Amino acid sequence: MSNIYIQEPPTNGKVLLKTSVGDIDIELWSRECPKTCRNFIQLCLEGYYDNNIFHRLVKGFIVQTGDPTGTGMGGESIYGQPFKDELHSRLRFVRRGLVAMANSGVKDDNTSQFFFTLDSCLELQNKHTIFGKVTGNTIYNMIKLEESEVDQNERPLHPYKIHSTEILLNPFPDIIPRQTNNQKKSETKVEQKSQSKATKNFNLLSFGDEAEEEEEEIISVSKDFKGKSKSSHDLLKDDPKLSSLPAVDTKDLMTSDSDREDEKNNDSDENLEEKSERLDRIKAKLKKEEINCKKDEEYLDKDEEEFFKNEDMMKIKKQESCLSKVRDEFKALKKQMCSELKKKCEKISKCKVYDNPAVKEFIEEAKKYKEATNKLPKKGHSRESLCLSLLEKFKTRLLTIKEGECSEGKKDDSDWLSHQMVCHKEEEKSVLAKDANLKNDEEWYDIHDPRNPINKRRREEGLEKHNIKKTRVN
Repeated sequence: MSNIYIQEPPTNGKVLLKTSVGDIDIELWSRECPKTCRNFIQLCLEGYYDNNIFHRLVKGFIVQTGDPTGTGMGGESIYGQPFKDELHSRLRFVRRGLVAMANSGVKDDNTSQFFFTLDSCLELQNKHTIFGKVTGNTIYNMIKLEESEVDQNERPLHPYKIHSTEILLNPFPDIIPRQTNNQKKSETKVEQKSQSKATKNFNLLSFGDEAEEEEEEIISVSKDFKGKSKSSHDLLKDDPKLSSLPAVDTKDLMTSDSDREDEKNNDSDENLEEKSERLDRIKAKLKKEEINCKKDEEYLDKDEEEFFKNEDMMKIKKQESCLSKVRDEFKALKKQMCSELKKKCEKISKCKVYDNPAVKEFIEEAKKYKEATNKLPKKGHSRESLCLSLLEKFKTRLLTIKEGECSEGKKDDSDWLSHQMVCHKEEEKSVLAKDANLKNDEEWYDIHDPRNPINKRRREEGLEKHNIKKTRVN
């Protein structure tokens, strides 16, 4: 794996994707792929990838995003049209965590969609532009994107989302983000709101003096009656046709209103009692329903726990049964193997092994030694006493044997006990080592490998010479 990282060129540029799975750091190869990296960074600056979903997932292969429509058919580049692929010999689909541009299966068809590799994808080599890699521990967040369930069309059932993007290191300081349609609309709204109120320029009107006087009167009246209800009687005081006196006496109105209020209060007292009783009944019902709901939830939780426990127990029992079956099969196979080996050993023992007399003697002696070892006592005081008794017997045997006890013609097992160790004199010292330079043909032996081709030739030559001599003799 280290060889792969050494082969890849150094990066220049870094972008942070804030997703629903967690942060994902992307380092960019902006020197090797300047067009694609410029496109990617400018789209990130403009917020093009905000709220984009991961609309395609092929488990063990790729995760794709970058389409604001979420269908996999949209997306635009900053150049206004699809741009060319930027392939590099040192950037290869050899591992997971690589970031590459997606296309419609045609060369030079890159827009805004990109994908992450979840494993080595050698079949994509020289078909897609690799422009970045996921770095650090954020690769584990990227791997979580593979956990979502997928339908038949490789679309996640509950897709993850890119919340926002952040440029940590910009290799292109000359990039200026474009104005999107949403930004233009918001700016126009702000301008409309920020427009100041229009002031009247009375000098432009032909009747400017009269208009100024009316304006001053309206302002004074509005200050006097601010927060009060206004009528024509209040505003037009100088008009003789309008009187400031009310047409109806307020006393009559007040008396009638109070009587009505008393009647309403009497009726409301009775209604309040009924309403309070109804409210109490409704509250009691609601409490009962809440208690019942809580009980139902508790029962459901218990049932779920029991259900899952039962499922776990069933799984464990199945596993144990499978293990027991495997063990029984293993034991049966072991017994069969042992029985077959015993039969083979019996057949070998029944065969004629004693054709060779040397083997026969060896087997008989081995049986004797086995019988003797079985008779010997085990470790302890008895074993030590037996060893001491054997040593004493050997000593007495050495003492009793004398020189010339055995006859010259006969040989006895105890003959070797009467031998004496004799050392040579200083003059007749034995030669312990031989000189390697002095070679005696009788004492030296040559070892040749028969498989060596040189030795084969020598053998063939020797055989030819031997055959020639035989022919001459004949």
